Amino acid sequence: MTTLLLIPGLVSDARVWKCLRDQATDGTTFHDADVTRDATIPAMAARLLHEVSGPFIAVGHSLGGRVAMEIAHQAPERVQALVLANTGHNARTPGEDAKRQAKIDLGHRDMQALAADWLPGMLDPARTGDIALVSDLTEMVLAAGADVHERQIRALLARPDAATYLPDITCPVLLLTGAQDLWSPVAQHQVIADLLPQSELRVIDNAGHFMPVERPDETAALVLDWLSRQGLATATPQEA
Repeated sequence: MTTLLLIPGLVSDARVWKCLRDQATDGTTFHDADVTRDATIPAMAARLLHEVSGPFIAVGHSLGGRVAMEIAHQAPERVQALVLANTGHNARTPGEDAKRQAKIDLGHRDMQALAADWLPGMLDPARTGDIALVSDLTEMVLAAGADVHERQIRALLARPDAATYLPDITCPVLLLTGAQDLWSPVAQHQVIADLLPQSELRVIDNAGHFMPVERPDETAALVLDWLSRQGLATATPQEA
């Protein structure tokens, strides 16, 4: 039995990793992580380790990728593999506080305005006119609300510098990002890959930061094929 811990990112929910639920084979169980309640990334990781029993594969998107790395740092013996998508590893950068605070303030004034301001930059530019996609992601952001948005932003501002412990993560790691992801670009994932003892980096074209939602079939195929090659899944739904 393979257990996938599916960890969404900022103001996101289970729909981010729906592609894996839709395409995974029999013998796979899922746990949809809730990272809306805790004030720090280490606390998010600790809660999930308490909620999920036994060994598992942590699959994280964006903020969720940082939580997945922290889980592997806190309990390496529990983590069979990591899948890290559209994420980062660095500590807070100079000037970041003011930019993040502006987004917090906007969210408290008008979450609809925050979604309209934030989402276009998270997508492949060719998809910003996709009404169905943008509407679905907007609904997701609005469902999270301003308080969750602020709590998660403050957790990001206080994030650990994962570069200090990535070389100690010995499980296999798959890194994924979109070729059009300007927020978490390919070069950033290559830096993470270079710090890890055992990693593979794959890039999906025509995808931005919300790659698992923009390109669900391609994302699921790459993840499931990689898990199969690691001996952690029985088969893939299609060739990656």
